[in-house]
Amino acid sequence: MSHHIVKADTLCYSYPATDCGIHNISFSITHGESVALVGENGAGKSTLLHHLNGFLQPDSGSVSIGDYPITQKNLKAVRRSVGMVFQDPDDQLFMPTVLDDVCFGPLNLGLAPDSAKNAALHALERVGAAHLVDRPPYRLSGGEKRSVAIATVLAMSPDVLIMDEPSSNLDPRARQRLIKLLMSFKHTKIIATHDLDMAVDLCERTIVLHKGKITADGATLDIFQNDTLMNESGLIKPLRMQGCSICGQDPERAESP
Repeated sequence: MSHHIVKADTLCYSYPATDCGIHNISFSITHGESVALVGENGAGKSTLLHHLNGFLQPDSGSVSIGDYPITQKNLKAVRRSVGMVFQDPDDQLFMPTVLDDVCFGPLNLGLAPDSAKNAALHALERVGAAHLVDRPPYRLSGGEKRSVAIATVLAMSPDVLIMDEPSSNLDPRARQRLIKLLMSFKHTKIIATHDLDMAVDLCERTIVLHKGKITADGATLDIFQNDTLMNESGLIKPLRMQGCSICGQDPERAESP
């Protein structure tokens, strides 16, 4: 499945007794693309991501990973290929130790215990959390939990990596390490984020959600330079694209003295 597309076709979902959800969402993401999913709080980003791994089932429309529609029948095959990092790491960490948590996925994929442990240790090393192997997850900081949650997914070697606010609770150094790590992941990435500077670093394509609908889908820099679109979507340009608050100059045009 590593070379298959992620596709949504007129996807609709509403939460009970509310108008919140997503409405007529359609897109196609090809193998190897890195796509940012942006929008203000409540725009539908997390709801959409939860459909891409079958955690939610649509009211209408469809989602597919390659030739597999995401249905109850195909969930096992889909989840072997699609790894998801949740917005709240506590939703992913539930075992007695960090190593147990990161081993959980590979063991459930059928790896032998020694192979699962090796995969877990390698994943923890990649995210800079190898020193946490024996710690209980509840004693980790927010940033440490985020790194371990990412390791639980990387340990399963997914072909498609889906991340919900991956840079939240990370200090600047950990954030930079995360960006470098994601740059090294050569398969498909779908990243929902408020960190638009990270989106510029990682994603050539951006999808904008507003009130549950896609309002733009295109080149990241083109979208972030569209002042009208950004304002209407409740978004603010990445810091690197904002003018200097002191001199009023565009940082990309300012000349060195």
